[in-house]
Amino acid sequence: MIELGNYNELKIVRDTSVGLFLESETGAEILLPNKYVPKVFEIGDILKVFCYLDHDERPVATSLEPFMKRNEFGFLKVVEVNKIGAFLDWGLEKHLFVPFREQRDKMKEGQWYVVFCYLDDLSFRLVASNKIDKFISNENLTVRTGDKIKLLVTRLTDLGWEVIINNLHRGLVFSSDIFQHMAVGLQLDGYVKKIRSDNKIDVALQPQGEKVLEPTAQKIFQALKDHGGFLPLHDKSDPVEISKTLQMSKKTFKKGIGTLYKARQIEIKIDGIRIVENTDI
Repeated sequence: MIELGNYNELKIVRDTSVGLFLESETGAEILLPNKYVPKVFEIGDILKVFCYLDHDERPVATSLEPFMKRNEFGFLKVVEVNKIGAFLDWGLEKHLFVPFREQRDKMKEGQWYVVFCYLDDLSFRLVASNKIDKFISNENLTVRTGDKIKLLVTRLTDLGWEVIINNLHRGLVFSSDIFQHMAVGLQLDGYVKKIRSDNKIDVALQPQGEKVLEPTAQKIFQALKDHGGFLPLHDKSDPVEISKTLQMSKKTFKKGIGTLYKARQIEIKIDGIRIVENTDI
């Protein structure tokens, strides 16, 4: 079986004038056109290729790497809008189609959108949708408190930034927990901070509890080295200044400098913190 919209590891079975024919373990074949054929190969070699439909809706393989895969969310740019829908640049020769029925609002050329790629059961075409709510659910969660997770930022609300977690669930990063630049389409790591009784997920961008101490201490120490061994910050500093300099909360900062102080890596003075000479972490 060859999975369209995904990477497949296929065996080279024939070399023809139009390219290599590749075969799956079940005997299904697909063409890798000449422009994507590796310079050196042998019949029987296994190639990892991405498979999708070409301009004539025929299955084809490519060595190009798309910006997203089937059953994933991505942040893509509209390169064309015509009478049948919108077309997105996803890194391949043929653009990814978004029917009008799958557009939350009418898409505009040149704009970027968070979309989900899937295989349409009726047309057997790879299409995208930016009606993203129907592709995520918190009914059956696959994450637990403290888990490290992959995030895609989707929109700003009055409470904070909504995110998609692991291409499966919806979460929220509260504004009070954000100490870095955020924007729609940003992909980054995060952590499950809390799972509420209704399965809503609170997300943090830094590790929680004891896990935060070591990376925080490392970050503060590196910032000290980058600033000549001194930072004009201490446990009485304005939280805004701490956030601006280190992109962390004052509470996290105090834990971090506490760790460094106990390890005799820094001195805490009235005017700030300083590296103790002949130390390294």
